[in-house]
Amino acid sequence: MFRFILSFFGGIFTTVTMGVAMVALSIGAVFWMYGRDLPSHESLAQYQPATISRIYSGEGQIIDEFAQERRLFAPAETIPDLVKQAFISAEDKNFYTHDGYDLRGIGAAAYDAVRTRGRDVRGASTITQQVMKNFLLSGDRQAERKIKEIILAARVEEALSKEKILELYLNEIFLGQNSYGVAAASQTYFNKTLSELEPHEAAFLASLPKAPSDYHPVRRKDRLLNRRNFVLREMQENGYLDEATYEAEKAMPLRSVQNGDFESFKAELPPRDYFTDEIRRQLSQDFGEGEFFTGGYTVRATIDAEMQPVAAYALRRQLEAYDRGAGQWRGTGKSIEADQLEDWEAALRGVAVARDIDLNGVWRPAVVLEIEDQQLRLGIEGWTDAEPAPVVPREDIQWIAGDFFDNFEVGDVVHVRAMTADNDGSFIRWSLRQVPRVQGGFVAMDVNTGRVIAMQGGFSYQNSVFNRATQAKRQPGSSFKPFVYAAALDSGYSPATIVVDAPIEINTPQGLWRPRNSSNKFYGPTPLRTGIERSRNLMTIRLAEEVGMDIVADYAERFGVYDNMNRFLANSLGAEETTLYQMVSAYAMFANGGERVQPTLIDRVQDRFGRTVYRHDQRECRDCTQLASLDPGFAPRVVSNRERIMDPVTAYQLTSMMKGVVDRGTASGTVKLPVPIAGKTGTTNDAKDVWFIGFSSDIVAGCYIGYDQPRSLGRSASGGGMCGPVFNTFMREAIAKYGGGAFDVPDECMFIKIDRFSGARLGNDASGPNVVSECFRDGFEPTFGITFDGGFAMGADLPLFEEVGGGGRQVTTSTGRKAVVGPKANFGTLSSGGLY
Repeated sequence: MFRFILSFFGGIFTTVTMGVAMVALSIGAVFWMYGRDLPSHESLAQYQPATISRIYSGEGQIIDEFAQERRLFAPAETIPDLVKQAFISAEDKNFYTHDGYDLRGIGAAAYDAVRTRGRDVRGASTITQQVMKNFLLSGDRQAERKIKEIILAARVEEALSKEKILELYLNEIFLGQNSYGVAAASQTYFNKTLSELEPHEAAFLASLPKAPSDYHPVRRKDRLLNRRNFVLREMQENGYLDEATYEAEKAMPLRSVQNGDFESFKAELPPRDYFTDEIRRQLSQDFGEGEFFTGGYTVRATIDAEMQPVAAYALRRQLEAYDRGAGQWRGTGKSIEADQLEDWEAALRGVAVARDIDLNGVWRPAVVLEIEDQQLRLGIEGWTDAEPAPVVPREDIQWIAGDFFDNFEVGDVVHVRAMTADNDGSFIRWSLRQVPRVQGGFVAMDVNTGRVIAMQGGFSYQNSVFNRATQAKRQPGSSFKPFVYAAALDSGYSPATIVVDAPIEINTPQGLWRPRNSSNKFYGPTPLRTGIERSRNLMTIRLAEEVGMDIVADYAERFGVYDNMNRFLANSLGAEETTLYQMVSAYAMFANGGERVQPTLIDRVQDRFGRTVYRHDQRECRDCTQLASLDPGFAPRVVSNRERIMDPVTAYQLTSMMKGVVDRGTASGTVKLPVPIAGKTGTTNDAKDVWFIGFSSDIVAGCYIGYDQPRSLGRSASGGGMCGPVFNTFMREAIAKYGGGAFDVPDECMFIKIDRFSGARLGNDASGPNVVSECFRDGFEPTFGITFDGGFAMGADLPLFEEVGGGGRQVTTSTGRKAVVGPKANFGTLSSGGLY
């Protein structure tokens, strides 16, 4: 009997032992099979998460940020224990004791799945397993993936510390509202840093990993509140909160940015504009879009936060003035359906119209609610009872053809601003506004460094993101002429060289080309100075032919106006397209005496570790390491290493001639500033584009205006008349901040007085409006009286001198004798020239 009992229990033991061995072998085989081709976990030690790239102004203020995943990386040592404890309590209370997987949790999840026949399948993943899923595996719920998770989790627990694993988890996890990681989520939901969070706020964040969309702080507020309180209870049970703190935190209301309880961090950022978007575009080209949006770069921009609003105002004011002069109402082209007008506030918030316009006051979206004969009743976005009644009186639309009934319908979405008195700011009325159809661009930069201090790429970035300062290819027209004159001056010509202003006929494959001056008149032999001051087209063509288009094109390419300029004679008048950005940077080289500058919107770029990966200013500071030993009153020496691309005498001659454009030429009516200014107007054929680019001794700025689909701006449009005021408004403020003075005169200059209309040499004591002291190269004896015609023949039947009109005048020559020279050009030459 005893033997039978021993045999029975021995059989049971053998069976159990064999069964356990088989189970162990099976489990081992499964783990061996799934553990063979797993991804390496070693990459986690070098984890570099996708983080936000931020752009800062020169004053250190954040002005924009770019990211695919909005993440602010927080090292483990900077994450408060309170935040760690909240997530551990919510997700993995045994985190600090298990080996990467929690068998009890897995068993409980399996039991619930069997009990509910698959209806209640909950996760049993530890934080370590979630790290494996997020970094190395897919997120599907399959037994195969679970096995791989466990294997990898066990390996990682041996390779990394608990704090490093927690750091990976708390920085990678998605917490809703495009926020990845606890640092970004803290800013998104509370506009706080992690160290500023209260226990109930930490529990709020710890409630979100399970399903952020199911715990929205506004749409699912009650559900999130229950989850938050559950996390607080877990924290209390785990010993992280005492009973009194738990009760106090549980009683706190659920507050968030999304619910309007805190101001959003976005309120501290200015609206995205052309400047920062151009930085994004350029760095995406340099580093790759993916790298820029995920690399966590710190970008120091060149923008001047005081001058940028001035540039926007100057351009916007001119564009609006031109648009209102047309007397046509177009509005926004958006409307709200009649059945949505009962809740027009919500409907208006969903309408995509520009909200970034500040021109004599902020432009606010509004919807037409009622039309009357003498007024328009509106619903204005953000309007409160403390503001004047939202009605627009009939007198406000005197500039528009027709009345309210002719131009508006109920439901129309419009822009409106508060019109106020200039003297005391008192309210006058609500005034209707519209984004102009005509557009333009503006750029201003430092002439010595190429640092762009202001840039406006259109009327409104939110209305149109296309940057007309850097992306629009337009014909520069007469603003290109200085490069023709520069080529001539460097080829031995002087400002007093005479070129014939007479009719030209050129056979082209497209037919006979007869270029003309904008005045449709001809002025005979004329000095180069007067040719550029009056923007004479025919003189420019003859000069380009004399010098050679190869040389002209070489100069344009050297200055960066074109990469490969076509050698057509019409291009000497600015027929080939370029950008405003390229033109302004080229003029900067005139202003600084002929040294190359590389235009830039960026001073410095640093990577996520603070290493400088780009620095614009490559100049050498000789004494910067010995600042303490410098004598009082002495500054460190900064040595320029810029390439010289133009002779300094040529640069000064050209600058002096372009100063005449502002003093008495095509820009004299609109550019009036307290320091010397040089520049050039430009108007293309049929006034499809108008330009003005000018500079002081410190700042160069340029403007162009035109329709995106080129068409005439009107017979009266000109570069001086439309872009001149934009330049003048901006430069008035720029000069007040940056100063300005006389242009530097090279030592090699020798000054001789000449008659600016005839080119004749005058005595040193000559004076009068026709007398100008011209710079000639020292040691070079100028020759007077030679006339160049470009080699073009003139038909005998073509009029020439008789069109000038008027008689000559008597001047004193350098020999003391009297001579009669041609009369002063008439008002027709005040036009800005153009292509043809």
